[in-house]
Amino acid sequence: MILLFIALVSIALYLYGTRNFDYWRKRGIKYEEPVVFFGGWLRQHIDRVSVSERFANLHRAFPEERFVGFFEGNTPAVLVRDLELIKQVLLTDFRYIHHRGAIPLTEFTEPLMRNLFTIEGDVWKLMRQKLTPAFSSAKLKAMFPLIVERTEKLAKLADEASLKDEIDVRELMARYTTDFIGACGFGIDSNALNEEHSDFRKLGKRIFNLTYRDLFFNVMKRAFPGPFKHARYFPSEVENKTISIVRQIMAQRDYKPSGRNDFMDILLELRQKGKIVGESIERQNPDGSPATVELELDDELLAAQVFAFFAAGHETSSSASSFLLHILAYHPEVQERCQKEVDEVLAKYDGKLCFDAVRDMKYLEMAFKESIRCLPSPGFLIRRTVCKYTIPDSQVTLDEGTIIIVSTECLSLDEKYFEDPEEFRPERFHPDNVANIKKCTFMPFGVGPRSCIGERMGIMQSMAGVATILSKFTVAPSRSSVRKPRIDPKSILVQNIIGGLPLALKRRQK
Repeated sequence: MILLFIALVSIALYLYGTRNFDYWRKRGIKYEEPVVFFGGWLRQHIDRVSVSERFANLHRAFPEERFVGFFEGNTPAVLVRDLELIKQVLLTDFRYIHHRGAIPLTEFTEPLMRNLFTIEGDVWKLMRQKLTPAFSSAKLKAMFPLIVERTEKLAKLADEASLKDEIDVRELMARYTTDFIGACGFGIDSNALNEEHSDFRKLGKRIFNLTYRDLFFNVMKRAFPGPFKHARYFPSEVENKTISIVRQIMAQRDYKPSGRNDFMDILLELRQKGKIVGESIERQNPDGSPATVELELDDELLAAQVFAFFAAGHETSSSASSFLLHILAYHPEVQERCQKEVDEVLAKYDGKLCFDAVRDMKYLEMAFKESIRCLPSPGFLIRRTVCKYTIPDSQVTLDEGTIIIVSTECLSLDEKYFEDPEEFRPERFHPDNVANIKKCTFMPFGVGPRSCIGERMGIMQSMAGVATILSKFTVAPSRSSVRKPRIDPKSILVQNIIGGLPLALKRRQK
């Protein structure tokens, strides 16, 4: 009897765990074979690849298909491959697919997930509308002196590091980025550049150095969003530390802008104006016009925006700037040209780095964009339908809440769109050649209304750091350098690199 009971329970669990697995087969759509209960979300761990690489592998596995099916837990999802269909999904049909889809839909959203990157619907629309001016050229220029202070510290630290055989430039640029975010986001001196084990640097590492606890809840929330709806992606120490820091800073400023021109001042300006009022993206009046909605800016909502400023800017910027230095070490002719430009531009500005000087470094910007084409981080975009959506030129109608994935990694390394895609060629992004790059094949910051709001800031801050290094040093491969570094398979969003990026820094003789 016991064996019969176990057999019946096992069969019941199997049937429950595979209840939707015939979804794509019934519709005649090719799909990735799922795993019981987990669908495709265990594929990353089975194949020992990052999430970006997982979706890149799925994209490459079906070269003749416009789109392919897979499963998120038991829920059908789709990866879009065809370029015209990608444009349709991300741009033309945005009103049907405006959810980011980064977290499962439940009635509970943990406080830090109410940030501009992951929040959906009206909260996203109102926050995006109000925060966009915070990243204007005028605001960036006003904030730039804070960046310059950090680059001066970076130069001193790099000078000390040049006495060693090698240094992990990934860690070096992460400390620079952490210090920058501390100053421009939180309005504090994080001491990340001076103190390798500062509290702020520890916070940055904890957010992105995923533990088995983090991986477990990430998988379980996707496979079983209902039972695990109250489980949190971020551990209590990250949430409590972030909210505590934000509350302390706001209290120190008496909940009023301080004149520092940092991100915290911008949020306090919004708070002073009271509720945010605007048109709804989700609800309509009886006459069909958008309903009016309001949003209260409480401490936790503001903390979530600062968290996004930290989390989104920290890993993406430090990853991009350090990988550019890594790739320049293996392309000395490109590095020399970048150094020559940096020298000439700085000479125009009396040897001082400033906002306009970085904007004049056109070739360095070309090299920067080419490096993030070679290693986009993250290497995929995720969206979720807000209603039933029929895929153009097909008989397939996606249900409301269906996840849609685009592999930006595959697009940027596809020989159909980039000649010899494995080669590092900054000239691809020369003004005369940019028009030849097809829309939606290069999307390191996303595209459309949900593109990265901090794109310009990320580029400016990264280029300022790289220009500072190149003005005083030459980077070269060291004894531990690997030309094509391995991506950490635990990477979920940003492509973390196993072992960092060790390079040798050699003082330039001018």
